[in-house]
Amino acid sequence: MKKRIILLTGAPGVGKTSVLLRVIDCLRSRGYSVGGMVSQDVRVGNSRVGFEVLDIGTGRKGWLARVAQKEGPQVGRYRVNIGDLDNIGATAIADAVANSAVVAIDEIGPMELCSQKFKDVVGKAVESSKLVLCVVHWKAADNLASEIRGRDDAEIIVVSIENRGRIDTYVCEKAVGFLSESP
Repeated sequence: MKKRIILLTGAPGVGKTSVLLRVIDCLRSRGYSVGGMVSQDVRVGNSRVGFEVLDIGTGRKGWLARVAQKEGPQVGRYRVNIGDLDNIGATAIADAVANSAVVAIDEIGPMELCSQKFKDVVGKAVESSKLVLCVVHWKAADNLASEIRGRDDAEIIVVSIENRGRIDTYVCEKAVGFLSESP
């Protein structure tokens, strides 16, 4: 069975998002439409102050979480901005399920799992017929993360320091293999 859900995981800071972004570029260069959301560090100098959420289809950005946020669920030293996560991130995933060949989700992690809307749209993405490229936090213990990891149509790829510079080519070829056989 061709794997329709590709899960990238690995230690924090190893480069999972960078690998995902290179796979997205590879797929787009081959003519495939890719939508969804990406989370990225926001730094001031050498200090991380938060994470932004980016709709990769429209370019809309917002705050996923930040140190200076006054309200929202707390994860470590950050507070999650449920409004931006729902309105930008979850909406981007829903739009990708409806309109793109590939749904990219970065990431299923403790911050994102604070949002029920996020969890609902991720569930819809994995139940769709679309190719799903997803970064899963290595310690995500939520039922949703466990269910996705255990699916027969999911493949887990561990990003490491040793393979992060070349694993995107492998993932892109796997994705193209699935997409070229899809109706």
